[in-house]
Amino acid sequence: MATPAFEEIVEDFEFLEDWEDRYRHVIEQGKAMEPLDEAFKVPATKVNGCASQVWLHPTIENGQFRFDGDSDALIVRGLIAVLRTLYNGLPVSDVPKVDAGGELARLGLQDHLSAQRSNGLRAMIERIREVALASA
Repeated sequence: MATPAFEEIVEDFEFLEDWEDRYRHVIEQGKAMEPLDEAFKVPATKVNGCASQVWLHPTIENGQFRFDGDSDALIVRGLIAVLRTLYNGLPVSDVPKVDAGGELARLGLQDHLSAQRSNGLRAMIERIREVALASA
């Protein structure tokens, strides 16, 4: 149930055999993302459970889910960018149906993230699911 943009990341990862290259690719995804407006970096958008500072700002327009985000850690910013490709543009009712763990496993991310980063990633996914469920 992945978006075409996420499938492109999967294809990119298939060409990058070395984990260091994949890690750099995730970081580059984050660097390419527009920074979140400072006005949205508030307690209501902050994600608890992350080792670094993380903010997610979801919007729903015409039944489609989108979110922007930011972090003070480069790798986490990259993970936010990856999650955006997984979720942005989906009908809000489809967001909770996404098997984020399964989709991200296709990238092999969990095998190379620290326990704290993995917990933070799960916290971001849970926040996305909660917002979508509350809006559906």
